[in-house]
Amino acid sequence: MSDFKELKQSVYEANMRLPELGLVLFTFGNASAVDREKEVFGIKPSGVPYDDLKPEDIVIVDFDNNIVEGEMRPSSDTKTHAVLYKNWENIGGVVHTHSTYGTAWAQSQRDIPIMGTTHADHLTTDIPCAPPMDDEMIQGNYEHETGNQILKVFEERDLSYEEVEMVLLGNHAPFTWGKTVDKAVYNSAVLEEVAKMAYLALQINPEAPRLKDSLIRKHWERKHGSDSYYGQE
Repeated sequence: MSDFKELKQSVYEANMRLPELGLVLFTFGNASAVDREKEVFGIKPSGVPYDDLKPEDIVIVDFDNNIVEGEMRPSSDTKTHAVLYKNWENIGGVVHTHSTYGTAWAQSQRDIPIMGTTHADHLTTDIPCAPPMDDEMIQGNYEHETGNQILKVFEERDLSYEEVEMVLLGNHAPFTWGKTVDKAVYNSAVLEEVAKMAYLALQINPEAPRLKDSLIRKHWERKHGSDSYYGQE
């Protein structure tokens, strides 16, 4: 009997949500969830099609990327997830996708600008795009350095990982996280939708401006502020 049955089930369910939401094609993505008490996380095995994935296939690894339980190799992005879990203690799940619009913005090496109220309901800033890694990092411990590149852009821009739960990697694709893996999946869907909206808006009007500050504050505060009134109590 596995000691990680519940963790594996939650990671399995999160991974299965990615194709349901149209965020992954074939095996282009992965989701993980952490058990802070045991200092391990579960992640999708590398290269396994979603149609074939089973809860027992989820691989359990520690923060140093050692396999604790599992018969298959974990995702090739495992080291990136590990860096985030080790450095950001208040996250419970991480998701990586190659969703179409989010990845297109990443390939263009551009932040996703905050242009509308849908974006402002979730963030008060642009979705940052980290620059591509330098050659030394690419030729080194690539997946580990991918995590470091995420940490670096948040440090350089003085961003809070608890307020901005998503990022683009230049020439690569999106990563998202949250207090739970379900929130990380939600954030991946939000990122893709606002990426699509921003792209289409700029096709209609290449001079379309960013959302004005008063609307950013209004939409953020009505959902997340001390006097929020969105939804039910």
